[in-house]
Amino acid sequence: MRSIIFGLGLLAVSASASINPLMIGQSIPESELKTTDGEMFNLKHAVEKQKIVLIYYRGGWCPYCNVHLKQLEEIEPKLRELGYRIIAVSADKPSNVQQSIDKDQLTYTLLSDASMKTAEAFGIAFKVDKPTLKKLDSYNIDLEEASGQKHHMLPVPSVFLIGTDGIIDFVYANPDYKVRLEPEVLLAAAEAAVKNDEP
Repeated sequence: MRSIIFGLGLLAVSASASINPLMIGQSIPESELKTTDGEMFNLKHAVEKQKIVLIYYRGGWCPYCNVHLKQLEEIEPKLRELGYRIIAVSADKPSNVQQSIDKDQLTYTLLSDASMKTAEAFGIAFKVDKPTLKKLDSYNIDLEEASGQKHHMLPVPSVFLIGTDGIIDFVYANPDYKVRLEPEVLLAAAEAAVKNDEP
């Protein structure tokens, strides 16, 4: 029987009321993700082949996200040894996702959820308010250009560990975009999940 590993979810005051992340023990939803070539990517099919560390980040324009992506690159070999594949997803359109891969020389999979439909299904999508849009604009960050969409939605930075049965073993979701799951904590969660799956 599957047991709960542990979950961290510090939902800050700034979080939208719509944020309700899927939790440990729940099945992942159908997905509408795209590769950098614009091809559809079926998350459920990918999970059937290999356990996945699913990372949701805001976009390649976010410096905190870029630091996090580089940290993931550093621990990717250890996660791979544990049987996991990293898949990182953002609201960026496919061409912008490719720019992130090229810029940081990332070797794991990055995907686009420009429509934010999959993020909504995971319960981590929220609509950016007007004051925040103005603040982003002051930094020359255009969410419409980044995603190619006009929904003004972003994902709460999140981490899901998913087993080959499509069940979530661990979840971390924090609307405070400056606070990310530390690499060593992610590795500890992955190791615990592997031990939990042992007969």
